[in-house]
Amino acid sequence: MLSAFLASAVETVEALTIVLAIGLTRGWRSALAGAGVATLALAAVVAALGPALTVIPIEVLRLVVGGLLLVFGLQWLRKAILRASGWKAIRDEDAVFARERAEAATAPDEERAGVDWYGFTISFKAVLLEGLEVAFIVLTFGSTQGSIPLAAVGAAAAVILVVLAGILVREPLSRVPENTLAFAVGVMLTTFGIFWGAEGAGVDWPGGDAALPGVLAFVLLVSFAFVAMLRRQRVAVA
Repeated sequence: MLSAFLASAVETVEALTIVLAIGLTRGWRSALAGAGVATLALAAVVAALGPALTVIPIEVLRLVVGGLLLVFGLQWLRKAILRASGWKAIRDEDAVFARERAEAATAPDEERAGVDWYGFTISFKAVLLEGLEVAFIVLTFGSTQGSIPLAAVGAAAAVILVVLAGILVREPLSRVPENTLAFAVGVMLTTFGIFWGAEGAGVDWPGGDAALPGVLAFVLLVSFAFVAMLRRQRVAVA
């Protein structure tokens, strides 16, 4: 549930930045309509794939899920390490917000079914693309642990909290430590990917689930070592 919560918080902040920019520039009707339709599509994906995953043998499921989590986790972790070491710029939600507003202000006006088509499609794509990653994490964590509803609760709680904060401040949540959250999510996804992938391949971890903290410590140690090494390289280049 914690992994789903953190991942959902990061993705929701990014999607909210775009929806806010569209709503303030093109009108809230089209922005909220696009976000709402995308949310329904994501709910349909979870509802359709959730039951299907429960019939797959747990060993096969953990092997496949472990591999996929490693792919996603290492992508998140790579970006977070590069940002923490200074080799990649930290995502600036204020800059993204300003860019989206500028593009929305200059986009042509076109109405379809009573809504601004540009505002609808941009909001729809933002929520759908960011939400698909959340849906994947909910399905994979929930299916391997036998509790998709619990993972969904974590994701829903993050979405509600971030959206409520966005409604209250009416601006990008630039103070949210997004890279720190992304780093934590990358570490957790990579840890579970290693653990479940190895289990699916037939590895018996010493102590069973009690070995998870050891894997987590290893991933953290390697990640921090990369950050320190890359920082030294950056200083040497500068």
